[in-house]
Amino acid sequence: MKVLLRLTEFAKPYWKLFALSLALVFVISGLGVLQPLIVEWVIDNVLATGKFNLLIYGALAIVGAVAVQGGIRFVQRYTMALCGQKVVFDVRNRLYQHLQQLSFSFYDKAQTGQLMSRVTADVETLQRFFSNGLVQIIQSLVTFLVTFGVMMDKDWKLTLIAMIPVPFLADRVRLYSTKIRPKFWEIQQKLAVLTATLQENVTGQRVVKAFARKDYEIQKFERDNEALLRENVSTRRIAAFYESTMGFLTELSLAIILWYGGRSVMRGEITPGEMVAFSMLVMQLISPVRMLGFWVSLAQRTAASGERIYEVLDTRADVRNKPGARPMPRIKGRVTFENVSFSYDGKHMVLEDINLDVKPGETIAILGGTGSGKSTLINLIPRFYDVTGGRILIDGVDIRDVTLDSLRRQIGVVTQETFLFSASLRDNIAYGKPQASLEEVKRAAEAAHIAEFIESLPDGYNTIIGERGVGLSGGQKQRVAIARALLMDARILLLDESTSSVDVETEMRIQEAFSKLLKDRTSFIIAQRLSTVRNANRIIVLDRGRIVEQGTHEELLKLGGIYTAIYNLQFKPQEELEGIADAAREGR
Repeated sequence: MKVLLRLTEFAKPYWKLFALSLALVFVISGLGVLQPLIVEWVIDNVLATGKFNLLIYGALAIVGAVAVQGGIRFVQRYTMALCGQKVVFDVRNRLYQHLQQLSFSFYDKAQTGQLMSRVTADVETLQRFFSNGLVQIIQSLVTFLVTFGVMMDKDWKLTLIAMIPVPFLADRVRLYSTKIRPKFWEIQQKLAVLTATLQENVTGQRVVKAFARKDYEIQKFERDNEALLRENVSTRRIAAFYESTMGFLTELSLAIILWYGGRSVMRGEITPGEMVAFSMLVMQLISPVRMLGFWVSLAQRTAASGERIYEVLDTRADVRNKPGARPMPRIKGRVTFENVSFSYDGKHMVLEDINLDVKPGETIAILGGTGSGKSTLINLIPRFYDVTGGRILIDGVDIRDVTLDSLRRQIGVVTQETFLFSASLRDNIAYGKPQASLEEVKRAAEAAHIAEFIESLPDGYNTIIGERGVGLSGGQKQRVAIARALLMDARILLLDESTSSVDVETEMRIQEAFSKLLKDRTSFIIAQRLSTVRNANRIIVLDRGRIVEQGTHEELLKLGGIYTAIYNLQFKPQEELEGIADAAREGR
């Protein structure tokens, strides 16, 4: 009930529509009770007295009541369906907006399929409840109370006798509710697992086919699907047992009415018309009670889905605007790390005692082994994560004192894993600056040396690329991502191995463009190419989260430390290959 009551917060903006629908429920219930009373009048005052000329009026009264009830029911159900759709619209929007605000740390742990299941399957369960289930539960309750009141007014003894099975029925409903709710939670969880398996398989189809793992993936999906099947069958078995038991108890009331009421007719205590009307009223009383199991199931399933939805909505972003945060002024480009340390889990430090002062326009190359903290270092600058200790300043301003949007709009980023949207190439390049003109987009593409390829396509910049950039090579995707970052005209550029997927010749052309575009911009570059490192103003070498060496290429080679080892292992072979390539070109 706590979850269901909490979900009503989404219904509050539409309380007038809900109130109208509820008022119509009372009218529908009243008209439903009217029909047995009309039948009673026909039997006792028309058929029993022989006034058959009045029979037509009884028939017309029944038709009129049914017609009016049908018209009102249409308005009531349409109103409730409208409310349900509006509520679901708001829930989806709230979920999506909240997901946009959550930090990188949330997505580091969350499964895409699980999140998709919450936004789709769980929200659809809410839609069924608010569009149909909620009003049906209220209507069943109102119908029960109105019918019970009329029955008590007609014959309280007969009514109380007919109610004998109700306490047992209530106990069955209580047990059913207790057992079925955890089962629906498990169903939603297993459905989310199945969705996650499907999503991962579709996304990773190239890997699946490359390693001939089709059979394994089919078996994996079948296992998850079978687990969902078993949970559904188990739940339906419990539901069928309790619904059958509740059905028996409600039908028992009708049997009691027929036995006791029939005897009352024989004794002349009630008329045949009253007996028939009472039987119809009991059926109306039984109908909502018989449906009680179904509505309880829906309510419990809604509660389970609501819990899963609130798991997301109750998650607070680790990185968020602090109270009183102000917009970041136009950045000049000075970046200062003061005693910065960082840990993802609060226990193991990824970065420790980072002290670094980068002047506007400087290009910083970052080197280090796997797990040394290179990517983490640059991810702290746009506050993808917040520092655990110390602080980061841009132009002397602590980045935690300014709004996230104003900070990130002035930082160009090319991530290690290039992500492109299923949209046109123009839209992908202009993603960070949607108001950019086509000419601006073209200039950025030319700077990233991707313009020639784009213009060779039949639809040029309007070419729609597949999901995640399917249809482009790794180097092409990376150059589109570089163009996207350059178009922002940011004063700070973060390039995480941004040329690792391009050939040497393409990288040389990109470096030529960078030499102009990086002028007067502060740049942090994680690169695997010697040319990138050699052209940097300063090189920083990380080891186990600490800066162990820094200086120019020549200065670090003289030290004979970690940088020298990296140079001999990685960069010297590149230098030799570049020399061979240059000699071959000269020979031609």
